[in-house]
Amino acid sequence: MENFRSSRRNLSLWAVLGGLVLWPALAAAQSPETADTAPGTPDVIQPHQSDAKSPDAKPDNKPDTQAPPDKRILGVLPNYRTANAMAVYEPLTTKQKFTIAMKDSFDWPNYIVSGAFAALYQAEDSHPSFGQGLKGYAHRYWTSYVDQSMGNLMTEAVMPTLLHEDPRYFRKNVGPTKSRLWYAVTRVLVTRTDSGGTRFNFSEVLGNGVMASVGNAYYPDEVGFGDTMARMGTQIATDAFSNVLKEFWPDIKRHLHHKSADSQ
Repeated sequence: MENFRSSRRNLSLWAVLGGLVLWPALAAAQSPETADTAPGTPDVIQPHQSDAKSPDAKPDNKPDTQAPPDKRILGVLPNYRTANAMAVYEPLTTKQKFTIAMKDSFDWPNYIVSGAFAALYQAEDSHPSFGQGLKGYAHRYWTSYVDQSMGNLMTEAVMPTLLHEDPRYFRKNVGPTKSRLWYAVTRVLVTRTDSGGTRFNFSEVLGNGVMASVGNAYYPDEVGFGDTMARMGTQIATDAFSNVLKEFWPDIKRHLHHKSADSQ
């Protein structure tokens, strides 16, 4: 029950932070400009794209292109697995899946995020058996970091490899804001397969389920089905929030670029 309340507070925190970050993008997305690139920026074919045309493409059509995504959202958060949904599909190799997962797990911002979660848990006195003070904070820090890194490895590398699913987020990029928002949130439940089709995102659900179950070994105050489901739900909700950031970050960046240009 304590873990459920903590998870609900975490989701509320993400909702507040998400609103503050995404509000400019949601406003900007209402404008008629929907191109992914800023004016004067040349289109570049992403590494995962191909010059080959899709089977349904018209003879004279060129492959859809977008500028390659920034490797960091807001200049900080890792963004190594964003791709263009309109590109000619090319599956990832096992090595590429593990490379993405390792980058997401061991990039320096993850240590800061783990520290922030540890501070939140310390203030709430979550996991009371960890105690307080420096020792309690250190214990909360490493458990938070293990949760994140293990979740990334399971959902982006291990499960996608075993189940032949693609761990990338494919940006919708066009359409009404509500449609794009719904698309981004629901990608935690829908994914592409290595063959290019779509299906239920087993990697996301099973990977986070495994991570949450392993957590029973190092969360002595939170053992049982309910606590496990709460940890899994928090991680899936966090990934959904991450997808929304991936979807709208170019809009945020373009909005900030226009504001900077207007102020000059």
